[in-house]
Amino acid sequence: MKAWQNVGRIASMALVCCVAMAGFSLSADAAQAPPAKKLTEQAVHNYQAGHRKQALAQFRQAAGQGNRLAQFDYAMMLLNGEGGAKAAPQEAAQWLHKAAQAGMSQAQFLYGKMFDDGYVVNKSIKDANFWYGKAAEQGHIEAEAAMANEYFIGRGVPLDYHKAFDLYLKAARGGDLPSQYIVASYYEHGYGVMTPDIDQARVWYARAAAQGDVAALGKLRALTERRAAETAQQPTPGSTAH
Repeated sequence: MKAWQNVGRIASMALVCCVAMAGFSLSADAAQAPPAKKLTEQAVHNYQAGHRKQALAQFRQAAGQGNRLAQFDYAMMLLNGEGGAKAAPQEAAQWLHKAAQAGMSQAQFLYGKMFDDGYVVNKSIKDANFWYGKAAEQGHIEAEAAMANEYFIGRGVPLDYHKAFDLYLKAARGGDLPSQYIVASYYEHGYGVMTPDIDQARVWYARAAAQGDVAALGKLRALTERRAAETAQQPTPGSTAH
C-alpha cells in the first residue's frame, strides 16, 4: 500500500498543477501545434471547472490522437479513479508510458517511480533509473534528486560522489529541501569531492532551514558559532603576536 500511496500522492499533485503544465506543453513547439491541442485545452478547462466526466472523455480522445499532456492527465485520472471511472492502474501505466516516451518529464519521473516502487509494473531499479535519468536531463527537480541518491549510494549505477553532487546541486538550486541539506553537508565535509568550505555550507544550510528543516537550522547555528570563534582567534591588523 505504501508504494501505491506514494504514487497516488504524486498523481494527485500532478493534476493540481495541470494548468501550468498545459500552458508549457501546449506551447512548447511554436512552429507546430501539438496534436489535439484545442481538445486538450477544453479538457483542462473542464477538469478545473469540476466537470470531471467530460474532462475524462476529452482527455481520452486527445490522448488517442497523440497529445502527450492528454495522455499524462488521462493516466492520472485513471490512477485516481476520477470522472466516474474506476481506478485502472494498469491502463494508467500504459498511457503514462506513452507520455514518457513522448518526452514529458513529469511522466518520465512518475513512470520511473512506478518501477522504483514496483507498483503496477515489476520492480526494476534499472528501468527506474532509465526514466529518472530521462527526466533529470530535462531539469526535473525530483528526478535530479532521485538520480543523485542513486549515484551517492551506488544503487543501479556506479558509486560516484562527484556525479551525485552535481545532481544534488541542480536539485538544490531548484528548491529541493533534502538536496539543499546534502549540498551543505558536501561543503562542510568535502567527501573527497571538494575542499570543505564552511561559508558555502552555511549558505545551503540556511536555505534548507528557511524551508523549515530543523536539523539544518541546528547545523547553521553550530557552523556560525564555529566561524565566529575562528574569527575571534585571528589577530587584528596592527596587533603584535605574543
